[in-house]
Amino acid sequence: MMNLWWLALPVLLLPVLWHRQKRERAATAPLATARFLPRASSLKRRVWRWQDRSLLLVRCLLLATVIAWLADLTLPWRGDAVLVVPGADPALVEREARAASLGDATRIVLPDGDAFSWLARHEREWRASARLLVVGPASMPASLPHFGHKVTVRSAPAPEARAERRVAIVSARADKWRAMFVALEAPQRYLLQDTADARTDLIVWDVPEAPPAGLRAPLWWIGMPAAFPELKDAPAIDGMRYADSTRGRLWSSPAWPPADADSARAQFEAWQRLHYGPAAWPAPAQDFAASAPAAIAAADGVLRYWMTIALLALFALERILAHARRR
Repeated sequence: MMNLWWLALPVLLLPVLWHRQKRERAATAPLATARFLPRASSLKRRVWRWQDRSLLLVRCLLLATVIAWLADLTLPWRGDAVLVVPGADPALVEREARAASLGDATRIVLPDGDAFSWLARHEREWRASARLLVVGPASMPASLPHFGHKVTVRSAPAPEARAERRVAIVSARADKWRAMFVALEAPQRYLLQDTADARTDLIVWDVPEAPPAGLRAPLWWIGMPAAFPELKDAPAIDGMRYADSTRGRLWSSPAWPPADADSARAQFEAWQRLHYGPAAWPAPAQDFAASAPAAIAAADGVLRYWMTIALLALFALERILAHARRR
C-alpha cells in the first residue's frame, strides 16, 4: 500500500497552476473623455519575477519530497542470497548452500542472531522470485514469522563454550560464597581467589569496609551495601538492587549468601536473568513457504532521516520565499 503514494505525483501540477493565475488585477474605471478614443482591447502579460520561479521550484520539491517520504523508496533488487548468522561454521554454510542449490548466491553476514527481525525489515529489497537461506544459530521469535519469499533455515547446535570466570571473594563468610559457586551447574568454570587482579571478572565484597579506590571489576556482588552509597537509592528488581559506578556494575541482595545449594542455584539464575536477560532459543531447521507478510515494516533508515531534514529545510525556504514575494 505504501507504493500507492506514487500515484499522487500529479499533485505537482497544482503549484504550476497557482503560479500561472493572475492574483492581482488592476482596478479600472470609465472616463468621460474615453468615448472619443478608438476602442482597443487591453493586453496583459504575466511577468515572472525571480522569487516566483524560485518559489515554484521549492514548492514542487516540497510536494515531491512529501510523496517520497510517504511512499516506499526501496526497489526490489536483490536475488538469491544466503544469510549467515554470526557464529555459523563456514563449512556448514557452504554445505547447506550447495544442498539448496545456492552455491553461487550472495553471502550476507547478519549483524546479530536475530535473523528473522532483520529479514522482516529488509525483505522488500529482494525480488519476488528470490530464494533465501538462513544458516547459523538464529534466534527463534515468540510467534511464527511470515515472509513473502521462500525462506529456508538450517542450523547446527553450537558447542557450549566452557569459559573461565575469575571470582575474587572478600568476605568473612567465604565458605558460604564458595559453596554457592560449587553448586552452580553451568558451562562456565569459576576460578575462586582471595584477592582481585586485573583479570578478575567478579568481585564478591562482603565486608563492612569500603574497597580500595583503585579496585575495579566488571561485576560486583555486595553482601553489605552500607559501604557503597551508590546502592542507597538504586532501583530494585525482584529484591535485587543494582547500580553503575566507576568501579563497575554493583549488585546487592539481602538473601546473599545463600543458605543451601538449591537457594544458590535459584539466586544465581535470578541474577543471570536480570543482568543478561532471557537466553535466546535457537531456531530449528525448517522451511517457510512464501506467503503474504502479516505486516510490512515501515520504511526506515538513514535515507528516511535525511528526507525528514530535507522536508524541514524546504518548508523553511518556502516560507522565506513566500514572504519575499509579498514585499
